[in-house]
Amino acid sequence: MPRALPWLQRRADDVAVLLLGAMFASFIVQIVSRYVLNQPMGWTLEMCLTTWLWTVFWASSFCLKHDDHIRFDMLYNAVGRGTRRVFAAIGAVCVLAAMVVSLPGTWDFVSFLTIKRSATLRIPLAYVFSIYLLFMVATIAWFGHRLWRVLRHDEEPGRPGAETPR
Repeated sequence: MPRALPWLQRRADDVAVLLLGAMFASFIVQIVSRYVLNQPMGWTLEMCLTTWLWTVFWASSFCLKHDDHIRFDMLYNAVGRGTRRVFAAIGAVCVLAAMVVSLPGTWDFVSFLTIKRSATLRIPLAYVFSIYLLFMVATIAWFGHRLWRVLRHDEEPGRPGAETPR
């Protein structure tokens, strides 16, 4: 499995690149149609918004490393290892609880959106917003794994993802 992870990471990055490429292409079509041809196209704006939404949640779920995310950790870095471990466990439990509790309601809402379609592309809105469900599941998995590593003392407090020297 460890050998497959870099390959999967590259494929996740490829999807993010394709999403950004589609967004950029529709943006260019929008500019040309609006300012050169004087014929604005509504679908280009919707395409930009949808691909941006998917890019943000896809990259947050699968492309960014934990250290790439913005953190407010001044207090965390000011305390000792034992307290950092407690902070890391409490933080993971809080995120897990929030995501797990909100998952059924989010699932219901996204399922409800199957009856609605986007304004110009006519895509079911459940498809558009389903990326958030994927983001929630990935976040639950990541913080569950982090909590497990913190509780087993496999993770160095203050350095998420770093192995503790043995």
